[in-house]
Amino acid sequence: MNLSELKSVVSLGEGENLEFKRKVNHPEKIIREIVAFANTKGGKLLIGVDDNGRLSGLKFAREDEFALEHAIQQWITPKIDYQLKLIPLNAKKAIISYEIYESNTKPHYVIENEGSIWKRAYVRVADKTIKASKEFREILRKKDKGNGIRFRFGEKEKLLMQYLEEHDHITITAYCQIANLPRWLASRTLVRLVLANVLQIVVTETEDKYKLK
Repeated sequence: MNLSELKSVVSLGEGENLEFKRKVNHPEKIIREIVAFANTKGGKLLIGVDDNGRLSGLKFAREDEFALEHAIQQWITPKIDYQLKLIPLNAKKAIISYEIYESNTKPHYVIENEGSIWKRAYVRVADKTIKASKEFREILRKKDKGNGIRFRFGEKEKLLMQYLEEHDHITITAYCQIANLPRWLASRTLVRLVLANVLQIVVTETEDKYKLK
């Protein structure tokens, strides 16, 4: 991508597949964006671009690139597929461009503390990166096996369908209440119905929503 193509991309503004970052002050936060793109539909991360689209550039782009590459190798698991390019603005500054591809080995995680087993998955929703719920992570893991999912249509499923005939969506909390279910069972039921292609999950910053397909 040359400078002219870069300006054309930036003019689109941030969205589901495009994110701007001005600096590389906190590489551990930037890699959340990379993981989110890999866990969703892929996307482009441009570093050295202000939120308003101004090309401010990076004075020490090579050093920033090194810091980010180290963070990607150390703090993302499993490894992701991406392309990295440095796009010169002038003799002193450049933009770092990451093209991240939608992964076939979802979910990917950010190791929150180096040397720790604690890790979190992130996804892209509109122009935001948010933490993925336990249910969405499970759906990502089992998605390719969804056609083989079977379930018994019992009373709890009947109550769910009746609710969705009158409402646009349901949450796990609401399902627990209407069907008098423990959270683990409501969660498992909704996940199985998503994998069986009966429901779709809509990820939000608060609580995921489940809708009829």
